[in-house]
Amino acid sequence: MTDHAIAFPENSELIGLVFTLTPEKDGSLYPEYAKGLHAWFLNQVREDDPKLSQYLHDGQSEKPFTISRLEGEMTTNGKQLYLSAQNTYRWYLTALSQPVVIWMQQWLTRLPKFIYLQKVKLQIKKVTITHPATTYDKLLKTRSGKNLSLSFISPTSFRSKGHHFPLPVPNNLFHSYLRRWNHFAPQKFEPDSFLPWIDENVFIVRHQLESIKVPGGKRGLVTGFVGAIELNLAKASSQNPEYVQLYKALGQLTVYCGTGHKTTFGLGQTRLGWQVKPSAIATIITETLLAERIAEIFEGLMAKQKRIGGERATKVCKTRATIMARQEAGESLKDIAQDLEMPYDTVKTYVKLARHALNS
Repeated sequence: MTDHAIAFPENSELIGLVFTLTPEKDGSLYPEYAKGLHAWFLNQVREDDPKLSQYLHDGQSEKPFTISRLEGEMTTNGKQLYLSAQNTYRWYLTALSQPVVIWMQQWLTRLPKFIYLQKVKLQIKKVTITHPATTYDKLLKTRSGKNLSLSFISPTSFRSKGHHFPLPVPNNLFHSYLRRWNHFAPQKFEPDSFLPWIDENVFIVRHQLESIKVPGGKRGLVTGFVGAIELNLAKASSQNPEYVQLYKALGQLTVYCGTGHKTTFGLGQTRLGWQVKPSAIATIITETLLAERIAEIFEGLMAKQKRIGGERATKVCKTRATIMARQEAGESLKDIAQDLEMPYDTVKTYVKLARHALNS
């Protein structure tokens, strides 16, 4: 099932794994299935190492792992995704801190045979290393060139002034990477001097990007981007070799840490090189349709409000729109209530009130 010969150097602080999965039989998934992968992984940690599980849950500003969505051939009816037992799928998992890497090595020797995801049973056929085990110190010795091509495989977004910012501006990219670096790496760097250097010395030489809106979080939508960019350094950058080296190191860190926010739910998956085609296009299309339906219902509910603009009214309408759209896509109210951590009766009432408001 898994290659027990997989071994990491004892001092490893980062690793990237890819799981090859096969559905036991044909099955369907709801668009927000990444939450199930997230929950499955955390449950594996909790069953195996409660202390590490507590570390992962205790309000870490930066989480020491990322997960991807499933990559592979899927079909869709616009509401659900269909997986075929004839196909194989890939799922990526990375670790950004030594405690998680150590746990993963032990975990791989007793890995379960299946991942249970909603109503789909995925057999773990094999696990291989996709991003080599390494350390932050080794990344700092990277000998790569000044050109850096990054591909954003899943929707990627930053938070800015309470909103989503769906553009890979160099300052935002490297602010995102440096936050992770300073949280987990032994050697820290001062952002107040490095980020202005990025502004002055890093520029985009080409890009191929598309903005996209998908559900993200429990009651919201994320406007992100997919595609690829190529970065280069100005000639003047050579005057600060330490920052040039950090720029290169952070470029290599991208495949482990992802980009932007919600990287533990499959967003912000990043690869080195130019890959302009998202590899999970069926998922993205279906998520976009769900996001559009949530937005449509939300606008309809807000139009029925007697007092527009109240924070509570906006929050309630957003929640009701999310519940109604997800039920239309085929999810049960029981599953939605569990995911949103709301009482079932409240969810049931909310969807009734939403339908009544839209039909009145």
